[in-house]
Amino acid sequence: MGSELIWLRPEKAGVGRPAQRSRAEITEAAVRVADRSGTGEVSMRRVATELGTAAASLYRYVDTRDDLLDLMADHVAAELELRPPTGDWVADLVHLGLQSRDVFRRHPWLVELVLTRPVLGPNGVDVTEHVLAVLAGHPADGPSKLTAYAVLNAVVAAATRNELAPADTLRSARYVAHVVAAGGHPHLAALDVTGADPAADPLPGVLAKVLRGLLPAGPDT
Repeated sequence: MGSELIWLRPEKAGVGRPAQRSRAEITEAAVRVADRSGTGEVSMRRVATELGTAAASLYRYVDTRDDLLDLMADHVAAELELRPPTGDWVADLVHLGLQSRDVFRRHPWLVELVLTRPVLGPNGVDVTEHVLAVLAGHPADGPSKLTAYAVLNAVVAAATRNELAPADTLRSARYVAHVVAAGGHPHLAALDVTGADPAADPLPGVLAKVLRGLLPAGPDT
């Protein structure tokens, strides 16, 4: 197995044989499998079945399952619309974060990959370049800008993971209610959530606060 990321390795076919597949085709098949069944079901054999070919033939293009996961995560990053900066960096990055949530909703398996094995491929590089263009007028240094984007991604991924597990959230809420009723947790009991609008989307406001906290003293901050 090569130590380089897959994008630094040539897309190859067997010597003297014409290519029958492409990495893009294999990646799209792997995404379909994951969308239906999760990444636990993504294997060379399952992807080969999706393509109607033999698993051994895929190794001419992709060395390992980890390569597949990297390709998949980068592939769906192309679904983000990288619109030109408007001059309002907070609004632009919040818009990008909400788009990312839509991508996570379409591909729930992506949440764990983003949180546990972040890898930057061609589409990810384009997104990062877009973020830096949005922040070009901000006085923060480069590492601070990249950290803010990484935190933005993590917050969106974590929020979407909670959204995609409503049963777990409900069970936790019931336990908290039980604990509060039993006494001994006055600060929890004092929380007033009755005024919250259940139909309101809190994420845009949360992302704006996170970004302003991480990148203070910027224009329009």
